[in-house]
Amino acid sequence: MKQILCYNPVFNRSPEHDMASADTAKDEKPASSRAASPKNNAEAQRPQDLEIKDAQLIFNSVWNELEQEYGRENLIFPKEIHWLNGAPGAGKGTHTRTLMEFRDFTEAPIVVSELLKSPEAKKRIDAGMLVGDKEVTLLVFQALLDQRFQSGVVVDGYPRSKVQVECLKLLYHRLNEMRSEYRDTLISSRFPKPQFHIIVLFIDEDESIKRQLLRGVKAAEHNREVEASGMGELKEIRKTDLNEDAARRRYRTFKDVTYDALKSLREVFHYHYVNAYGSIDKVRERVIKELQYQSTLELEQETFDTLSHLPLASQIIMHARQELVKRLDSYQQQEGEVFCEIVKLVGDKFMPIIERHSIPGYAIVNSEHEVFNHPLATAMLLDIFSERGYYATVDIQLEEIPHKVDPKTFKIETRTKRVVRVHVRFSGSEIRRG
Repeated sequence: MKQILCYNPVFNRSPEHDMASADTAKDEKPASSRAASPKNNAEAQRPQDLEIKDAQLIFNSVWNELEQEYGRENLIFPKEIHWLNGAPGAGKGTHTRTLMEFRDFTEAPIVVSELLKSPEAKKRIDAGMLVGDKEVTLLVFQALLDQRFQSGVVVDGYPRSKVQVECLKLLYHRLNEMRSEYRDTLISSRFPKPQFHIIVLFIDEDESIKRQLLRGVKAAEHNREVEASGMGELKEIRKTDLNEDAARRRYRTFKDVTYDALKSLREVFHYHYVNAYGSIDKVRERVIKELQYQSTLELEQETFDTLSHLPLASQIIMHARQELVKRLDSYQQQEGEVFCEIVKLVGDKFMPIIERHSIPGYAIVNSEHEVFNHPLATAMLLDIFSERGYYATVDIQLEEIPHKVDPKTFKIETRTKRVVRVHVRFSGSEIRRG
């Protein structure tokens, strides 16, 4: 297989070696030729990209390392992975939380920049460049094997190059191969159908640079306050957040390398392009809207066909408020006596208990009131709570309890006790401490 090298003559030498050699050669030149412009000095100090750019070779190398370290049968990747990417300053850190809440992920995301703490990696990042594809791919794949992420995880910052995009495709195909390989074995449950989702947050160059520099200003102000007060933690400030040229170079690296590479994934995976302009709430709405419908890619076709006649949650909630108002009005008009009795019961018996649980925001109330014998009573109760802004659910508990004893046979007769158990949830109150 063809190997493409960025700089053949120095392939076997480290970037540090190259820069040291360059310094030596510079010193050996006459003084008149040693003078160099600041721009040339900057170019000489910038790390050179000497890595092999063959995705198949890199993937195979990484996969072989993983098999040797973990064993093939233990290469258990998360069932669902959201690969989050976007322009610098587009809000990836902010909307990672949006993805986690929407998909009910409890574990923190895998943030690629946090995995890259080596001095050489930091040097490349500060220069607005990308870290080596093999190093990044190995670190990300190792992190994904953590058992905490088996149900699902958000990965912030991968893939960011054409090679990494190809490695992602190769990973998807390899996981499907392993699913087929172990399908009829006792460990088949370890290898579910992989679900990859690509999320791209996009802003243009001017907006990105403005946000990067503003982030640097805010972080610097925060650090000054921390140093002055001794309270809080210092924030790490990227050099690209302090220098317009570096910020512009970082954006162009994203646009020319990452963004073009990511677009090729539209034909393979569920691809979510999100306009990241506007307020955090507006962008959050767009992210959620993009992710609300995923069945066509997550389910087998036969399964999807079976489920497709059921309405989506988004369709049901579209007119939920109007339907609630209609129901409440009909209760008042058609079953006014029962409706008023339930409203009174809620006010007299339920609300005192709910108020005592105002801090946690969750209360359970049991009732044996005879009004609940009415067929619409529990529906009325739920709608009353919904209209007032509470989230309520009801379950009916049927218990057999002793009723009387036959004096001749001493046989215990029972009756059925019907208990309506109501779970009420609402936004609790935080306790402020001095």
